[in-house]
Amino acid sequence: MRVLLIFFFCLIASTGGYSQELNFTVTINSERARTQNKDIFEQMKNSFEQFLNGRSWTEDQFTVSERIKGNMLVTINDMPQVGFFEATVQIQALRPVYGTSFETLAFNYVDREWSFEFKESQQMEFSRYSYLSEITSLLAYYAHIVIGIDYDTFAMEGGEPYFEIANNIMSNAQQAGRNGWGQTTGSRRSRFWLVDELYNSQVSKPVREAFYLYHRQGLDLLISNPEKAYENILISIQKLLEVNDTQPNTILVISFMDAKSDEISKVLKNAPMEIKEQAVEALIKVDPNNSRKYNDILKD
Repeated sequence: MRVLLIFFFCLIASTGGYSQELNFTVTINSERARTQNKDIFEQMKNSFEQFLNGRSWTEDQFTVSERIKGNMLVTINDMPQVGFFEATVQIQALRPVYGTSFETLAFNYVDREWSFEFKESQQMEFSRYSYLSEITSLLAYYAHIVIGIDYDTFAMEGGEPYFEIANNIMSNAQQAGRNGWGQTTGSRRSRFWLVDELYNSQVSKPVREAFYLYHRQGLDLLISNPEKAYENILISIQKLLEVNDTQPNTILVISFMDAKSDEISKVLKNAPMEIKEQAVEALIKVDPNNSRKYNDILKD
């Protein structure tokens, strides 16, 4: 499905097909790790990248130019014992904008509760039907989240099959009792709540609609049909407000704004004043911490 959509966008650079969907760069920040063996972090980086980039996550065919670009920053917060790590993970995924050389940040999320074991020459085994390790479960979980969101930006609710798999990975991982997979965490920023909002929650459905409207019916049309593009960007923001009014501080709304606040401020600068005024009113309600940034949209 995604390949056909990209073909429609004229972004396919070659006719050969490849199965790998991701092109992620992994960075390991090990400054806080209490170990002299720094080589293990280079192995960790290479293992994580190979796991994410070297396998097929879907049944679709991707060319090299179609692969989803992204970054994963793993910050080691502590190493309480040899081979055991406590970390924060930031995941970012990019999406091309039709007719331009610009890549928009489609997903930006910080996971603050990851503890895992990693040893030299560790095998990276994974099954979507059972929990085998904390590392491969988390990496596979976010691989499917990223692919699902990417597909959502090209077709309305196009990521549904991948959020279902991420939900299954989460359910299997809960059995291990590790932090981040359950719903009893101190906040809603956990893997449980993220996939719950993407896959299970009807309240959050308008955010997924916003992914499509903002990207495919908004950014992708800015050159060919700017009037329609600005209208759809406004509708996407209003859908975020709809969710925020019903259930404040949802992960999806926060994540959307974390990825888009700067971009939205720049894009709307050239919008008609009526669109600007309605958008700013909604944005300030959805993301009050950035009110000054949004008010600047109204300045000439």
